[in-house]
Amino acid sequence: MTSRTGAHCSRCHNLAPVSPRKARRPPAKPLPVPLGLPRVQEWPDGDWVVRQVPGAAAAKTYRCPGCDQEVRPGVAHLVVWPAHTEGPDERRHWHNSCWQRRPRRPGPGWTGR
Repeated sequence: MTSRTGAHCSRCHNLAPVSPRKARRPPAKPLPVPLGLPRVQEWPDGDWVVRQVPGAAAAKTYRCPGCDQEVRPGVAHLVVWPAHTEGPDERRHWHNSCWQRRPRRPGPGWTGR
């Protein structure tokens, strides 16, 4: 390196060449998976708000009221609640096929005989 006077800097000649370092960045946080838009569906038993949950956004285990089986993490499903309510207490997680078959299923107490 030369100074303003044109002389070389004595300290600069003793430095060893350094390889460039890669920038160490923290791992990127996964982007949140968008849920489907809530849509109102009209059924014989009333109006229901239905929202699609993609498998990538399904992080917990729920109990499907249609088949009484688990909706496991990673499984695409529906979140359903009555249209006349706003609170999360009425939300239920259904398998897609269970929700579609719901009108053909008998009500509670059916024994299959």
